[in-house]
Amino acid sequence: MVTPLGEALPTDTPPPSPWREFVTAFTANRGATIAFFVFVAVVLGALFASWLAPHDPLQQFRDHMLTPPLWQAGGLAMFPLGTDELGRCLLSRLLHGGRISLLIGFSAVTLALLPGVVLGLVAAFGKGWMSATIMRLMDVLLALPGLLLAIAVISILGPGLVNTVIAIAVGALPGYVRLTRGAALGELAKDYVTASRVAGAGRLRLMFDTVLPNCLGPLIINATLGFSSAILESAALGFLGLGVQPPLPEWGSMLSAARDYIERAPWVVTLPGLTILGTVLAINLMGDGLRDALDPKLRSAS
Repeated sequence: MVTPLGEALPTDTPPPSPWREFVTAFTANRGATIAFFVFVAVVLGALFASWLAPHDPLQQFRDHMLTPPLWQAGGLAMFPLGTDELGRCLLSRLLHGGRISLLIGFSAVTLALLPGVVLGLVAAFGKGWMSATIMRLMDVLLALPGLLLAIAVISILGPGLVNTVIAIAVGALPGYVRLTRGAALGELAKDYVTASRVAGAGRLRLMFDTVLPNCLGPLIINATLGFSSAILESAALGFLGLGVQPPLPEWGSMLSAARDYIERAPWVVTLPGLTILGTVLAINLMGDGLRDALDPKLRSAS
């Protein structure tokens, strides 16, 4: 609008929604955006593996063992990425292996995140022996590297899909406990928590309704990066023969089974390795984009 004197009146434009601000900040990071679409492609490939895979991942074609990929001499259209040492279609095994690897990563993160958040909040709100006991126990678990701790747990429980998830979750638990406790302690000193206490809010309401929502940013970022770490650890356990057992198509166990053919048929090692590398890299780049988009300071700086 314009006044009679010709001056423009300020227009009241509503501020952008938090969701729009997040999407704008995330898409401003080109690497994170590309990584997001790569990760979506991996997830869709795993979800629809039964329709996308040209063959059953366990089916053996004895007449086509170690067939090279389609773009190499001797490649066949029925095996676009070639076959392994037992004549199984590599493309089919990679697609179905994505189901197992992503399932392990998601389950391990969930199994570590939920109790980690609860224990971290209890340690932040608790006083005396309760908080000290939780944190000393976490310090004991942190004394061992995550993969070494996972190997120790697997040695006790035995190899397998469920035990692999438990082993990786145990190794990741201390990180979520310490992160939640640190974020909660930072929030406890703020005025809105004091106001909630004065208003009569109980401890559980303070923990899960007042403080926890303001700690979700770093937890989401850590869970995203922990997802990639869980995939790497499951691949490492599978490579060592301690994770998912053959004949299930898991990326790490595929690497382990193919290492004897690295010179004769390099594609049986290269393709699973590149799949692990691309998936983990995409998740890590997404984590960087989430960190920039969820942090107001980094968002305003960009």
